[in-house]
Amino acid sequence: MIQLISGFIASSVHVISGPDHLAAVTPLAIESRNKAWTVGIFWGLGHVLGMLLIGLLFLIFRDIIPVEKISAYSEQLVGIVLIGVGVWAVMKVFIKSPEKHKHPHYHDKPEPYVHIHSHHHQDEFAHDHVHKVAQKQTNITALSIGTLHGFAGVSHFLLILPTLALPSMLDSVLYLAGFGAGTILAMAIYALILGRISARTSFLPGHRIFNALRIGGGVIAIGVGIFWLFQ
Repeated sequence: MIQLISGFIASSVHVISGPDHLAAVTPLAIESRNKAWTVGIFWGLGHVLGMLLIGLLFLIFRDIIPVEKISAYSEQLVGIVLIGVGVWAVMKVFIKSPEKHKHPHYHDKPEPYVHIHSHHHQDEFAHDHVHKVAQKQTNITALSIGTLHGFAGVSHFLLILPTLALPSMLDSVLYLAGFGAGTILAMAIYALILGRISARTSFLPGHRIFNALRIGGGVIAIGVGIFWLFQ
């Protein structure tokens, strides 16, 4: 049990203490609002996958291919991706989509009937839902960025290195299970909290606080991305 808890704590601290991790998830979570927790889960799944990949490459091919250089280039790619996510988040605030969406509405007075009306997403109020296609694309983006994050930095291998020193296979499996659970749960909770805040502010008049959150998340992602790119 101690191995499970150790892996859980190590991964949770690693995820939340990484500004690049939070910068990548923040704009996606803000846009997803009530579905933000799924962004955290997919990012966590990707991060675990990326870490396992870099760990396997380091163990198997460290004498054949320059794993460290590959990981270093991945870090630069993370910076570029963060800048892209930040620019996307800021642009969504200022670029209004002219497309209208049609929604059916049911009325029971004076007689039961259903009618369809169309409107812009930015007209008068913010939607309380996220369309399935857009959310699916966001989750795939989170999964991809999480995988890239996990792959960037051989230091990630050090976090799963304790599995090699544990006395049994069961202990190693427990540590990795705790590590994976901590990674996913920590980011899911962060994204959930951010999404709840985003959802509440999106209904305030004028959307000023909501848009400020979106711009702030985008600017932070751009800043961290620039730092990550040129560090």
